[in-house]
Amino acid sequence: MPPGNNVPTRTVPLGHLCYNTCMKILVIGDTHGKLNMVRDIMEKVTDPDMIIHTGDYYSDAQRLEEMYGIPVVGVSGNCDAGSGPANAVVETEYGKLYVTHGAREGVSYKLDSLRYKALEEGCCCAVFGHTHCAMVDETDDMRFVNPGSLPQPRDGSGGSYAIIRTSEDRFDASVVYYNTVIKKSGTKSGFLRNMSNYVDRF
Repeated sequence: MPPGNNVPTRTVPLGHLCYNTCMKILVIGDTHGKLNMVRDIMEKVTDPDMIIHTGDYYSDAQRLEEMYGIPVVGVSGNCDAGSGPANAVVETEYGKLYVTHGAREGVSYKLDSLRYKALEEGCCCAVFGHTHCAMVDETDDMRFVNPGSLPQPRDGSGGSYAIIRTSEDRFDASVVYYNTVIKKSGTKSGFLRNMSNYVDRF
């Protein structure tokens, strides 16, 4: 049995988070104390009902709740020295989401342990981090969502997050890449600027 499987799970009920029988959840993870890119995307993500932070660092989840006044469900990661809950279950109108960092479940190697734990908790989706690589996938009995990392991606991207939308009869999850929503204007290097000036003459 993987370590940490006997850790109590925090359950987060729908309560006041359900608006018009649907939810929009922003999922981020592995921010490691660097929230500048999160601030950037928060200007683009319209009206999320909740933020899920998949760990590393749990303190970032707490800071985000203070900054934006949006309910934030955070879990501890392998770099958190035990602060925060190891996992959580978020109730949605579609079904329950199992939230964990993923190190305890060995997600860098395979997703079997994560899947079993999520099924034990009666969940239809496992939301996790740790790998710094974004993914959305589905098997016969489980959905998987990993938002990747905004400041420290390991998948060759410029950083990413995920959006989950749920209703009573629908579940949608997608990965959003930072560079597709945040356009950074930069000055051309001297060589490129001169080359473009030269081309403009023709």
